[in-house]
Amino acid sequence: MSRMTVPLVAVLAMAAAVALAGCATPQGAADESLVIGAASDLRPALPELEALIVERTGEEPTVVVGSSGQLAQQAIEGSPMDLLASADRSYVARILEAGRGDPDSVATYAVGRLALWSPAQAWDGWPDPAAAVADSEVTTIALANPDHAPYGRAAAEVLAGHDDASLDGRLVYGENIADAHRIGASGNADVVLTALPLAIASDDDGRWNLVDDALHEPLQQTLVVTAEDDARAARARDVADVLLSDEAGEVLRSYGLAPPGLDPPESWQEP
Repeated sequence: MSRMTVPLVAVLAMAAAVALAGCATPQGAADESLVIGAASDLRPALPELEALIVERTGEEPTVVVGSSGQLAQQAIEGSPMDLLASADRSYVARILEAGRGDPDSVATYAVGRLALWSPAQAWDGWPDPAAAVADSEVTTIALANPDHAPYGRAAAEVLAGHDDASLDGRLVYGENIADAHRIGASGNADVVLTALPLAIASDDDGRWNLVDDALHEPLQQTLVVTAEDDARAARARDVADVLLSDEAGEVLRSYGLAPPGLDPPESWQEP
């Protein structure tokens, strides 16, 4: 599969770096805001989740949004981060292997789903990715970078059944799933293999079908406390408890992320 790379807008990368750097605090600085690394598919749900965290704990965290792989690597390298909400369990495992996270805090907070999304004016009703790949009018397919984005890896697994010749020159990559979705929304891709929350949030601008989750490994969205200071770790565990609560589960469910034990809403269209 050959790759055509679409650069991430530089200001977004700079903003994330500044946010992390600006949150560096002395150990035990209990009055400083917690830093939460959040997978990009959480972006639509974050305002409600943050409001719930404030209501339940009084914390007003600094949230850094990005690909799970990049956020995990930042945590491993010592960037200030108190809690990571990853889109996949594998990156939490890497953090634990590096001796950074608290194994007792690891928990699955949701199961992610892929969607095939297209701008409304380009939508041709493809029932699944295979139909989109087979359509000669589809010249560009956007997905997140599978090297460090769980949704990108899942999308690559979905596309693995197609020969390289049928995909040659048609794939464009975003740095994370939100960036991949932006590529499609800006008209630079005909279809996007995106996260369901981003597809739902873009209903006014596009159309989508749910991708069969049997086509890829499960997206077990997992959190872990990564704070090294005991006081901050205790506060981060309180925030984790909020994210694992029934109320947070209903918020996640309404945005396209199914918490363990909760059925998806009827509005999630099966392909």
